[in-house]
Amino acid sequence: MKIQFITDIVQVEGVLNDSPTAQAISRVLPLEATVSTWGEEIYFTIPVKAGLDATAQEVVAYGDIGYWPKGSALCLFFGPTPISRPGEIRPASAVNVVGRLSGDIELLKEVADGITIRIEPAAS
Repeated sequence: MKIQFITDIVQVEGVLNDSPTAQAISRVLPLEATVSTWGEEIYFTIPVKAGLDATAQEVVAYGDIGYWPKGSALCLFFGPTPISRPGEIRPASAVNVVGRLSGDIELLKEVADGITIRIEPAAS
């Protein structure tokens, strides 16, 4: 499923995979949330409860969309976090990889704590 992340200053698209967690996320869209940042990661609480699944990773790739079970949060990864080692992107703890960002991911660097983000299905 194609989705988009929209704030007052940026818009980035992504694609959710077919994992059970991604399917649960697609069922609660559209939604709005308040953004938090942690290094070059944006995360926000969503109304989905899921445990770690077969997609779970402790190190993710640039552009991954993750679901963080400990915080019931969707995470957008676009660079190192405060606990990353050189050359890696490391979440606070394991996340389920539920999709990939596309387009100009670098725009996410302009998003600050406390702003509102809208997540909705994208036109095909």
